[in-house]
Amino acid sequence: MKTVTLPDGEKIPALGQGTWMMGERAAKRTGEIAALRAGVELGMTLIDTAEMYGDGAAETLIGEALGAVREQIFLISKAYPQNASRARLVRACEGTLERLGTDRLDLYLLHWRGSVPLGETVQAMEALKAAGKIRHWGVSNFDTGDMKELIAAGGTGCATNQILYNLGRRGPELDLLAWLDDHAMPAMAYSPVEQGRLVTDPTLTEIAKTIGATPAQVALAWVLHRAGMIAIPKAGTLAHVQENRAAGDLVLSSDDLSTLDAAFARPQVRRPLEML
Repeated sequence: MKTVTLPDGEKIPALGQGTWMMGERAAKRTGEIAALRAGVELGMTLIDTAEMYGDGAAETLIGEALGAVREQIFLISKAYPQNASRARLVRACEGTLERLGTDRLDLYLLHWRGSVPLGETVQAMEALKAAGKIRHWGVSNFDTGDMKELIAAGGTGCATNQILYNLGRRGPELDLLAWLDDHAMPAMAYSPVEQGRLVTDPTLTEIAKTIGATPAQVALAWVLHRAGMIAIPKAGTLAHVQENRAAGDLVLSSDDLSTLDAAFARPQVRRPLEML
C-alpha cells in the first residue's frame, strides 16, 4: 500500500475508506460491515467518518465493524463547526469516542469553518491532544485563505486538510495544493469519483477498457498518482471495496495522464473551494 507522510513523519495509507451515508439503512448494515472489515484486511486501514454522518450512525457502525481490530486502524472523525469551541469540542469528541467504542482518535478534523474563532479551535484541539483523546488534528473544506488564517491563529500543528478533489474538481491545483505541499501537509480527497458520477464519462471508459480496469478505478488512480494525496472512497459492498483496493495498485501511463488532463482541464482562473 502506498503511504503518505504526515508533518510529524508518521506514515499512513494513501488509500482509505470513507463512510459518508453508511450506517443509515438497516438493510445495508451487514454488507457495509463486511465491506469495512474486508477493506482493513486488504490494507485500507485508514477509516474516515464524522459526527454529522447519519447523526453518529456511521461512527456506531464503525465501532461495531472494527472494534476488534482497532489497533490496526488509523481512525479519523470530524466535528461540526458549532462544536469547535473550547467548551463544546471536548463533549463532541467524547461522544464520537463513545460511538466508535475507542479511547482516542488518530485524527480529528474541523468539518468546515464556522463562526468559532480559529484560535479558539486550535486551543481546543491542542487540549484534546494533550489529554490523549486525539493524536493529530486537522481541518476539512479549508481554502487557501482559511489555511493562512489558521496558521496565523497558531495552527501550525494542523496535520491535513480534507477537501473535495477529483478529475472534475481540479480547482485546488491552482493554489491550495501547492500551499499544502509547501507546508508539508497532505491533502485528503473526499468523493474522489464524484460519488460515482464520473464512471460514465467516455474518456474514462475508453482508458479503462484499454488497460483492463473500470472507469472508477481510473478516476481513483488519477487522484492517487499525485504525491502527498490521500483518497477516501466509500464502498458499501465487498465487490466495491475490492474494486477500490485494486485501484491503489493501478499505474496510469503518461499518455493516460495526458489524455485525462485534456479531457478534464483544470480551471484557468481561481475559484472558491467547492464542497459537497
